Amino acid sequence: MDDQQLLRYSRHILLPEIGIEGQQKINDAHALIIGAGGLGSPVALYLAASGVGTITLCDNDSVDLTNLQRQILHRTSSVGNSKVASAQATLHDINPGVQVITVNARIAGEHLHDLVAKADVVIDCSDNFTTRYALNHACVQLGKPLVSGAAIRFSGQISVFDFRLAASPCYNCLYPEETESEDIRCSTMGVFAPLVGIIGSMQAAEALKLLLDVPTTLCNKLVLLDALQMELRTIRLKRDSNCIVCKHR
Repeated sequence: MDDQQLLRYSRHILLPEIGIEGQQKINDAHALIIGAGGLGSPVALYLAASGVGTITLCDNDSVDLTNLQRQILHRTSSVGNSKVASAQATLHDINPGVQVITVNARIAGEHLHDLVAKADVVIDCSDNFTTRYALNHACVQLGKPLVSGAAIRFSGQISVFDFRLAASPCYNCLYPEETESEDIRCSTMGVFAPLVGIIGSMQAAEALKLLLDVPTTLCNKLVLLDALQMELRTIRLKRDSNCIVCKHR
């Protein structure tokens, strides 16, 4: 790191749990963020500000006026533009030293597999079960840590599935694919604006801890937030020995 980087990241470097060595790990890392909306906004902002060297950001949507109530990556002037282009401009302003790779598409199949393979950590900020299950499959196969978050109305949740650890459950252990799941969208149900900021910030924190090899992540835990009552609840998770996705890992 040069003098400017040492100054920019000095408040991280002052933390004994991070220091210069830890900050260098962050600078050398590659994060894959799926979704540049409510959750993806704080995730991308904090990872870029923290100096994650390469961020791949995937979203196939355009900025809509209704997004601006909570999707803090975007500005009124960005309405009508692709979310990834809007996000890239914002992140460059925050930290021009970070490389932001944009993918303006709904990724799946081999493309998804290739993107996950290149990443050190994957953050799921998507809004549909199809993408969540596909990401889970790819991360299990490739042994990549996955930070999963969701938010609707006043309720949010976050968990970490660290497939570098033998005992880690996967997303399918928690929500089996074979059960009927209905996607619930903000467009029909509504969402409390600060909720996505809270959950997304927690996802960013967990992603950085994974990059730093901090052992106290949310692996084997599911944290539930009721933002209306501002109550947190933590549930212990166990790997399902009959899980069709990870039982042979």
